[in-house]
Amino acid sequence: MKSLAVAAALVLMADCALAHDFWIEPSTFHPVPGAVISVSLRVGQDFIGDPVPRLSAFIAAFSVRQNGAERDVGGSDHIDPAGFLRVEGGATATISYASTGAYIELPPGAFEDYLRLYGLDDIVASRAARGESDRLGRERFYRYAKALITGRAPAVDVTRPVGLAYEIVPDNDPTSRFAAFHGRVLYEGKPLANALVVALLHGQPSVHLATHSDGNGVISLPLPCPGIWLIKSVHMLRASFFASEDWDSYWASLTFESPGPDAEPTH
Repeated sequence: MKSLAVAAALVLMADCALAHDFWIEPSTFHPVPGAVISVSLRVGQDFIGDPVPRLSAFIAAFSVRQNGAERDVGGSDHIDPAGFLRVEGGATATISYASTGAYIELPPGAFEDYLRLYGLDDIVASRAARGESDRLGRERFYRYAKALITGRAPAVDVTRPVGLAYEIVPDNDPTSRFAAFHGRVLYEGKPLANALVVALLHGQPSVHLATHSDGNGVISLPLPCPGIWLIKSVHMLRASFFASEDWDSYWASLTFESPGPDAEPTH
């Protein structure tokens, strides 16, 4: 049974590569202090996703940072939700997740379509320049997801990187009040220029905002309304000469609830 579960998880990881978007979806973004919440992983498109069960073999890191301290998010393999944690609630908490690399191959046409869908036109051009447009897309992808859990007070911690290889970092705590989203895109801790960044509103797939980071990695997204938001970006690089893949891709996401004027804590 354990072998079957691992095999099923491997198939699921392949499905994740095809669906692409990956994010953290807690049972609530606005818990009462001291509440235990579940932490689910989701994969899909347009902020509509399927559950991804916890599988330790694919987890490089899964933790929560609150009140200046960091600890692992606990859970059991092969089940959804992927974890549980008690929220202290004094200030906004940051949940972060990093995956190990997973290999995928796509037919040339499907690979090129997905590159264009995610704004990776420079990769399309690079493949064409090298005469690779008709070759399989051989890729190793890495997932880096964060979620902000609202506390009684804003947290300066949310404006600091947690150390993911690819990361979207807010300039201010977006859970404290409704406002435009301002932040930075970092790759290996350094600002990344010209990264496509997209914002999606939960429950309203027609709401779709996009921007590119400037030369300092800075982004600004004028969110039109309160709600649960997914901010996402993809960065792709040619793999090293000795790698089994041709490309390494890094997928960053940030989920949070931007409050309305009458927001109150809920279980």
